[in-house]
Amino acid sequence: MGIIFLILSYTGMRVGELVALKWKDMDFEEHTISITKTYYNPTNNTLEYQLVQPKTRRSKRTIVVDEDVIAALKEHMELQKKVKKRLGETYLDEGFIFAKHGRQPGYPIFIKTVENRMARLLKLAGLNTELTPHSLRHTHTSLLAEARVGLEEIMDRLGHCDDETTKNVYLHITKEMKKEASHKFAQLMRSL
Repeated sequence: MGIIFLILSYTGMRVGELVALKWKDMDFEEHTISITKTYYNPTNNTLEYQLVQPKTRRSKRTIVVDEDVIAALKEHMELQKKVKKRLGETYLDEGFIFAKHGRQPGYPIFIKTVENRMARLLKLAGLNTELTPHSLRHTHTSLLAEARVGLEEIMDRLGHCDDETTKNVYLHITKEMKKEASHKFAQLMRSL
């Protein structure tokens, strides 16, 4: 499950987009992930899931990922191959990256499973249990803004159509950066 949190942190993806990912969405050579669909399963019935259009038209996107993400996915792929081999024909191979191993193997994991696992891990670690997988998306946005990535690039990476959400995070971070710059300048002037 650690790879899921790694990918959510490094990409800013929505959980439904992550659960819908298939190996064919990966380009290991180009270090990209194509986000073309999202997982929908309001009844949490393993057999009744749907892969639907992403939230907005800009949600369909291709994002570049770091070598660490590629390495983690390759390792995950090797582990999944072992599971498939062990389970044989009982594994329904639809190509999902994050598939169940236990009951109904090969079907995509539930969004709720990711949320519950994160809550349990946060509790075990004594961290803020109000954080959710979506919090990782907000953190990703904040870190991009802190790294001075432009608003358009952030919107493109996150698949935002409406720039209000992105702007709110971006403006908050840049406001903090301006305060810090002012503070550093004042310290410099005092030391002269």
